[in-house]
Amino acid sequence: MPADETMERERMAGVPDISPAETWEALKADPDAVLIDVRTDAEWNFVGLPDIADLAKQPLLIPWQMYPSMEVNRAFAEHLRKAGLTEANSLYFICRSGARSLSAGMAAQAAGFPRAFNVADGFEGPVDAEGHRGSIAGWKASGLPWRQR
Repeated sequence: MPADETMERERMAGVPDISPAETWEALKADPDAVLIDVRTDAEWNFVGLPDIADLAKQPLLIPWQMYPSMEVNRAFAEHLRKAGLTEANSLYFICRSGARSLSAGMAAQAAGFPRAFNVADGFEGPVDAEGHRGSIAGWKASGLPWRQR
């Protein structure tokens, strides 16, 4: 995405995009930072998960949309609170490619979590010339640890 388009998107959304590598560093530096994977249970099970065990953390799994209907999870903010998160936590939202996580970050901010970030390009990023994800950008393409569930 061109830099000017990214800046406009962030200005309108209020949720900054942050690279997967910057997310890793933020999770390492801030004990109160949390990675929240907002993909569906099917994606967690069949595509894989960010592995942040080396940081003595686990991703928090809260779907933004419910599989298979893909309706927005109306209890999303409630799930954040039930997980013990507060306005003091920095919340790093990740999805497949960065769209659902941006929506989740916006909802989190609206619910009183001001420190929301969108992991740019998500877990798998955009499709490559062959139509496959995970090689151009995103968590996997950045060489960050991940695992199958």
